[in-house]
Amino acid sequence: MSGGVDSSVAAALLVEAGCEVIGVTMRLSAEGSRCCSLDDAEDARRVAEALGIRFYVADYADAFRREVMEPWADAYLAGRTPIPCVACNQRFKFRHLLDRARALGATAVATGHYARVERGADGAPRLLRGADPEKDQSYFLFDLSPAQLAAIRFPVGGLAKECVRAQARALGLATADKAESQEICFVPDGDTAGAIERIRPGAAPGPGAIVGEDDRVLGTHGGIHRYTVGQRRGLGVAAGERVFVREIDAAANRVRVAPIERMGARGARLRGVSWIAGRAPAEPVRALVRVRHRHDGATATVVAGADGAATVAFDEPVIAVAPGQAAVFYAGDAVLGGGWIEAAAT
Repeated sequence: MSGGVDSSVAAALLVEAGCEVIGVTMRLSAEGSRCCSLDDAEDARRVAEALGIRFYVADYADAFRREVMEPWADAYLAGRTPIPCVACNQRFKFRHLLDRARALGATAVATGHYARVERGADGAPRLLRGADPEKDQSYFLFDLSPAQLAAIRFPVGGLAKECVRAQARALGLATADKAESQEICFVPDGDTAGAIERIRPGAAPGPGAIVGEDDRVLGTHGGIHRYTVGQRRGLGVAAGERVFVREIDAAANRVRVAPIERMGARGARLRGVSWIAGRAPAEPVRALVRVRHRHDGATATVVAGADGAATVAFDEPVIAVAPGQAAVFYAGDAVLGGGWIEAAAT
């Protein structure tokens, strides 16, 4: 229970269904997080009291810094664009918290994610998009194993956000009209560069060159950790045309920009690929591939390789394929798997 409306209603629906429910809030960050803060924990406690369920706070702040925050900062410093929510889900909500749940005698963990888990014809769990396309969070869950999916419940995954709020109001829950944050939870002010510098003091690189495709210097940047592939705003260069960040070269401390017509990638090389079925397919797979959370997806062929690798070949070039982001594969509403973008293929 994060203290928001989604997890509050998830708990309420399970109580209504006759389940024995235990509310747990994870304390994940001691550094000004807007998620699972002391205020959030108090909101979650009030909801638990209203529902008549036991409630606990589990302190994972040290592990969260070590397993999520520091790798996130290191990835930016290496010129990548990481997604901390995937690691948070896989390692904390559905590993550490699942272990805690079993210690309490529970059989499953439920959250307020907008995604669905169903059993296939073979009895194996399948991960599906949330029914509300504007709130769907399946992209962030591609890394879950079959064993984790079998022990997960997403009670609000089949509902629209408006229905969730209406349910909370009808039950008189304290979180019914609580605003939700769109930022990374431990970057509440939206200052990514500042957060990186706090997590890894003294590690941020100094100024370097912003160059065009011909290596001509167009300007100076204040640190590569301030840029992401696909970024257009705040570049501060006079290129004579609208340009975007095409590449971040950490070794050379250099940011390369290009016009929109040079931003397309025809494919990507992936590492750390996870398949929802628990095994890689022997044959190439045709899929819709999303390369960031708000990406509608592009049709592509995915070929699994050895040691958790894969390649993606898009039917048409895709803009802003960023190393560090995830490429997630879909067949209709079903998530087939996904992996981390190592490099784009132009």
